[in-house]
Amino acid sequence: MRVVFALLTLWSAAFGQAAWAAPGSVFLDELTWTEVRDALRADKTTIIIPVGGTEQNGPHVALGKHNVRVKALAGKIAATLGNALVAPVLAYVPEGRIAPPSGHMRFAGTISIPEDVFKAVLEASGRSFKQHGFVDVVLIGDSGNSQADLKAVAARLNREWAATPVRAHFIADYYRAFQIDYSLALRAQGLSDTQVGTHAGTADTSLLMAVDATLVRPERFAAAAREGETAGTAGDPRGSSVPLGLIGIDLIVARTVTAIRNARNAPR
Repeated sequence: MRVVFALLTLWSAAFGQAAWAAPGSVFLDELTWTEVRDALRADKTTIIIPVGGTEQNGPHVALGKHNVRVKALAGKIAATLGNALVAPVLAYVPEGRIAPPSGHMRFAGTISIPEDVFKAVLEASGRSFKQHGFVDVVLIGDSGNSQADLKAVAARLNREWAATPVRAHFIADYYRAFQIDYSLALRAQGLSDTQVGTHAGTADTSLLMAVDATLVRPERFAAAAREGETAGTAGDPRGSSVPLGLIGIDLIVARTVTAIRNARNAPR
């Protein structure tokens, strides 16, 4: 028993040291409050609020696609910027009417909240970060559904903060890079518009595979392509792969980093 206890103690200590390596993390919820305070004192005054969504993505992609993807990409963006942290992902977004259901709400597992509630949460988050000393509050959204709301929230916060040095930035280029740049890059690889798709097709699926392949079910690609919109798919995922997804990651991160830098450097 003593040997077992000793081994468990050693394992716990080793695990604790590994876990304690979080001060190097860019993710707010992996840091202590004192580490965030020290980061702010070291001029890490940009906070990225990543917005995902919990929605159906065909029979082959997990419901948390947007949440997992936007966290991973926001982390890469923050690390590239060098002076930014990443807030917890907002996983609850408007996804359509609940009853009778419309849009993604027609499929089991999708979560939808009222638009005014969504905006209120974003606004309160932004105000919280301003209170703590963040100067640039960045909003990025992984889903097309949230783009207009993010733009509206940033505009409202900027009106409220007009007499201060703090600014909210809605970075539309994050989603545009996925919607336009990435789609063009896949077409350059020989994929058709039908294959690339607009929801859970090759573009969507490959990008998630490159982030977390365990959330994708390749054995269901054929069914997703065959059943199409009746199964929640707009595109053909059968050509999806990690290498294709890595193309998208590089494009989205690069374009978003440039857009954030430009926004921060603009006159206040």
